[in-house]
Amino acid sequence: MSERVDALRAALQAGERIQRDDAAWLWEHADDDTLKELAGVVRARFHPPRAATYLKMAIVNYTNVCVARCDYCAFYRFPGAPDTYLLNLEQVCDKIDAMVQHGGTMVGFNGGFHPDLGLDHYTQLFSDVRGRYPLLSFYEMTVAEFMFVAKRSKMSYADAAKAFADCGTQWITGGGAEVLDDAFRLRHSPGKYKVEDFYDAQQAIVEAGMGSTGTMVIGFDETLDERMNHLDRLRSFQDDCGGRLTSFLCWTYKPYNTEAGGEEIGLREYLRWLALCRIYLDNIIHLRTSVLTRNADALQGLSWGANDFDLPTEDEVTQKAGATISHAFDEVLAAGRNAGFELIYRQPFPVGAGQPTL
Repeated sequence: MSERVDALRAALQAGERIQRDDAAWLWEHADDDTLKELAGVVRARFHPPRAATYLKMAIVNYTNVCVARCDYCAFYRFPGAPDTYLLNLEQVCDKIDAMVQHGGTMVGFNGGFHPDLGLDHYTQLFSDVRGRYPLLSFYEMTVAEFMFVAKRSKMSYADAAKAFADCGTQWITGGGAEVLDDAFRLRHSPGKYKVEDFYDAQQAIVEAGMGSTGTMVIGFDETLDERMNHLDRLRSFQDDCGGRLTSFLCWTYKPYNTEAGGEEIGLREYLRWLALCRIYLDNIIHLRTSVLTRNADALQGLSWGANDFDLPTEDEVTQKAGATISHAFDEVLAAGRNAGFELIYRQPFPVGAGQPTL
């Protein structure tokens, strides 16, 4: 065992890429200290060892109407349910104003697969919001929502991406990925999409000049092989698209109030997986840890390969499933500073600036 660890350490220190079977072996056999050390080696290629960045943001959930019926979601309501909603512009702006009062500078949008809303609804909403808040940054949609909107509007991904880019959209994030493995998707979200369809859509997004990101959610019933399929396909996509994905965020499934149920995974497993992601995703500069789902404990992830995080002011999707959001931001930041990190409030990442120099 020590010989294999030594060989992998030497390869990483030389800036080399490890292969899938090496990553799976590390997950199954390496102790915590080894994973932390190796993640630190890769992190140090891109970032000062004791520095990390963050921002404050809100995730505005503009509708809970959704026809995807994912069994891990506690947020969605099927059309016609008594507690459905669709926020109008003023209601959306009220939520943004609340974030600004907390010092937030970025807004993400996340809703459902609303069957009555076409592309024009979204381009108008996002254009109106940008006009009111010219100093804020916006993640205007997830890839999963983009796919549904394009199909609902009977448009190709390329044409839909061009329409969003032409209206001023800069970011469509990699949200809605969960575990990108077709067997996993068949078990939990068969009405959503297949893996290659997801990447076809994301390819159209980046080719239209917009920014995007990589995401992953762990802690369902996924196998190690399914997790590795996700990382392997993501790394290949980043290679193929010329490094257009700016960051990668991993968070944990919240099982409360969901059809799938289950138990939330522990912090140690999350931190170990963050480290493995940092080791394996050697072509994505920024690895982000999830305060939204792990609270202040997430900042331990800075010692396991992460270099960035956000402080959320709201996100109804995860809150419905059991996430707790605190606005006592100083307490969260103290956890990082007490661990020896200099925490720097950052500007938005540049669009498409995700390709490291290896």
